[in-house]
Amino acid sequence: MASDKQPIGIGVVGAGMISNFHAKAIADTDNGRLIGCFNRNREKAEAFVKEHGGKAFTSLDEMLADPAVDAVSICTPSGAHRDPAVQAAAAGKHVMVEKPLEVTADRCDEIINACRKAGVHLGVTFQSRFHESSRLLKQAIDQGRFGKITMGDAYVKWYRSQAYYDSGAWRGTWELDGGGALMNQAIHSVDLLLWLMGNVSQLSAMTDTLTHERIEVEDVAVASLRFESGALGVIEATTTAYPGALKRIEIAGSRGSAVLEEESLTQWQFDEETEQDEEIRRRMLDNTKTGGGAADPASIGHQGHTAVFNDFIEAIVHDRPPLIDGAEGRRSVALIQSIYESARSQRVVLQPEKP
Repeated sequence: MASDKQPIGIGVVGAGMISNFHAKAIADTDNGRLIGCFNRNREKAEAFVKEHGGKAFTSLDEMLADPAVDAVSICTPSGAHRDPAVQAAAAGKHVMVEKPLEVTADRCDEIINACRKAGVHLGVTFQSRFHESSRLLKQAIDQGRFGKITMGDAYVKWYRSQAYYDSGAWRGTWELDGGGALMNQAIHSVDLLLWLMGNVSQLSAMTDTLTHERIEVEDVAVASLRFESGALGVIEATTTAYPGALKRIEIAGSRGSAVLEEESLTQWQFDEETEQDEEIRRRMLDNTKTGGGAADPASIGHQGHTAVFNDFIEAIVHDRPPLIDGAEGRRSVALIQSIYESARSQRVVLQPEKP
């Protein structure tokens, strides 16, 4: 068990856009300290530490050999998460990985097994679970307030320009992006839907690339789901819906309905009202303060990441699993893989996200 007095030192691997959110989040944590950054492009690492502080490491080995580094935060392209995560675990460092955990369930398993073997903690940054509105929705489901839940839907109708995909050679590739609108953009909503609704028992899907050029992956996807509970649902994801809208989760049941738009609850109705419901409607109706990434991937704020890192640091200090550990991080990747499988085969996929 780590000391709750000594700050947990964290090194960031990768210096792309998302690394800046990790750095700001670490700075805002109760008990974390940014040690520095490693990036294969030395100039980018130098620019990172000039803005955020710490040391620009010349190699990952150098970072992992530094006793001040207790944990690493992996901010490389999605399909390049496995190797530094496995290397960090082998060096005895705790591991935080930007979503998705990796681009296939098998690669996720390699990270999970490496961390388990090394006895280090593994966390994944699905910050939407930490929003108060998401937690209120989860609590209402767990309390049975919706009655028999009949539908659970996720809609991510975002916009990304061609210039966005052209800005990085890894974007829009199967190898390093792992997929398109589903794996990169909608995965937060897929994770939320699984967290709220439970596992999926079967699905069928269609995907296509309708407007973007020079990408291998989908810019539009639709999947029909049956959950193990018997409820039905839909996942819709696109990066070609100009000008982009906030991501939306809809839960409907025999005794209640709710709609979550980013951090706002735009519907919250139950047949049996509680004293708190009107206050929740008032307080959470217009609770989204950013663009939610709908049109600009940088328009998300770092407060959600701060909550993720606070939990991760507490997990290290108190030697408990993070709230979103490797197994939780794997679920959305496995489900998205099954959606791709259904779209390619034009068949229903049964028991899609089972190990």
